[in-house]
Amino acid sequence: MKPTGEVLSALRQLMANLPNNLGAIGAYIIPSTDAHQSEYLAARDERRAFVSGFDGSAGTAVVTEREALLWTDGRYYQQAAKQLDSNWTLMKEGLPSTPSIDAWLAKILKPGSRVGVDANLITTAAWNPLQTSLKTAGCSLLAVEPNLIDLLWQDQPAVPHNPLLPLSTSFAGCTVVEKLASVRTKLTEKRASVLVVSALDEIAWLLNLRGTDIDYNPVFFAYVIVTPDELHLFIDPVQVGPPVLEHFGANGAEVLVHPYEEVQTVLKQLAEASSQLVWISSGSSYALTALIPDEKRFHDITPIQLMKAIKNETEAQGMRDCHRRDGVALCQYFAWLERTLAAGGTVDEISGATQLERFRSVQQHYQGLSFTTISASGPNGSIIHYHPLPETNRPITDRELYLCDSGAQYLDGTTDVTRTMHFGTPTAEEIRAFTYVLKGQIALGTAIFPRKVKGQFLDTIARKALWDIGLDYGHGTGHGIGHFLNVHEGPMGIGIRLMPNDPGLEENMFLSNEPGYYKDGQFGIRIEDIVQVIKANVGTNFDGRGALAFSTITMCPIQTRLIDVSLLTAAERQHINRYHERVRDQLLPLLREANDADTIAWLQRETEPI
Repeated sequence: MKPTGEVLSALRQLMANLPNNLGAIGAYIIPSTDAHQSEYLAARDERRAFVSGFDGSAGTAVVTEREALLWTDGRYYQQAAKQLDSNWTLMKEGLPSTPSIDAWLAKILKPGSRVGVDANLITTAAWNPLQTSLKTAGCSLLAVEPNLIDLLWQDQPAVPHNPLLPLSTSFAGCTVVEKLASVRTKLTEKRASVLVVSALDEIAWLLNLRGTDIDYNPVFFAYVIVTPDELHLFIDPVQVGPPVLEHFGANGAEVLVHPYEEVQTVLKQLAEASSQLVWISSGSSYALTALIPDEKRFHDITPIQLMKAIKNETEAQGMRDCHRRDGVALCQYFAWLERTLAAGGTVDEISGATQLERFRSVQQHYQGLSFTTISASGPNGSIIHYHPLPETNRPITDRELYLCDSGAQYLDGTTDVTRTMHFGTPTAEEIRAFTYVLKGQIALGTAIFPRKVKGQFLDTIARKALWDIGLDYGHGTGHGIGHFLNVHEGPMGIGIRLMPNDPGLEENMFLSNEPGYYKDGQFGIRIEDIVQVIKANVGTNFDGRGALAFSTITMCPIQTRLIDVSLLTAAERQHINRYHERVRDQLLPLLREANDADTIAWLQRETEPI
């Protein structure tokens, strides 16, 4: 737990006397994003963690003259409660009793008060309703520059500018110029002449480039502006060396390279000169949106976001291929772990995660992990986004459940998989909970649904089995996943919360299917597969609208010792057996190539019919 008294005191002094003679503010908002609204951050951008001590990937801090509050969702209730010191109040988003940030500020602040935020770190979609709510209460929202946390953070890390990796079309499936042609067609359809791209994964995908500026996310810091005739790239020039220039040439792309810091200047010039609309996502920063005249703003998700979400055939094949190789590493790890514990060996959460990384690292096209491995034993499994640290590290034993949520980056795709295991004798409560989680996972994985249905409408399918016995879980059921890109990818998803930019599910989207159950302080259960959206054929196919289904591409057994078979229907048992048959058929040839007799024996045992 980080002591935060001194940094809060220094922040409040700045709030009372802002730089640049801007006066005072009654509250300061510290979002958890960077200027590109990234979920995962470079060390330099972890401002909310610096000021609060809470390092989860989601949450917003608000500091007033006397109070400091952190809003975060159900994935992080336990973690935040442990990491926040006594200066902070935890606001549990999603509970009926928890007010929204704007409602709380409107209630607590005196009329005439001003609320400050770095406009680079807040989306237009968040700025506008916050501004309206504060105005209704007689308060106002102020863009504060420079960032107040940056002024306090004396040893703030430098901005990363690591080398870029050109991605061959043998992995990407399309050249840059082909992607640009599709983007420009969409520009014409919307009567826009400028497209602003600030999301880092969209830029990486468009340019067939990858980077390492943010751990686990193969992206790099840049902006892109597309016009009918030009492609502007704003980046640290040191990153654009001969290999990158050769890559652009091979892709038929003429790229105008500018220093990263010039994006606002060039955007303002292009927006003022344009006689048509300027397309910018409402998920981009308000700082960028404010540079565009009101009458020229066109707010919608960028065409790149949807193009990226619907994998082309090369990307789709790569996703399936990398999940097979990833399945080999997972089976090798769980087989090794079971053998080691049975022989009386000692493995803890950290050493286990390290061993799993070793198994993955020898797989073809491996580039690194896709997120910090959630290696969670016993009660640590009940912390939804737990990751082991020296001070929290527990042994993995045959007396407790072990939850392992992990993934990797490969040149041909990204993986994310969760398995919950018990290497001894699970309790009746654990078996019952696991079985109902599994029933929900099977229900969603076997669902047939209309083309372009919103993911939100599918969420209940995964929860119903748990709801029937009075259980639930405090996170979404599914997220999109990138192709050698971010492990969490929009615009689609499966969850209770409204996803306003969800375009509806389409063929060759890839998402996770991951219901769970978490008993605070005792254990956690999650079963997660990646599924591909495929065409289905049922009846009239929704009167010609089109029918879709899911095909599971994750290849790793689901531990049958945790299943109460008497609670499964005949169809559910058949589904498990067919899945395990697929896993065995696809992984055995790879394990035989590796000459891994121990894992072969484990896999054959774990995939026996139930």
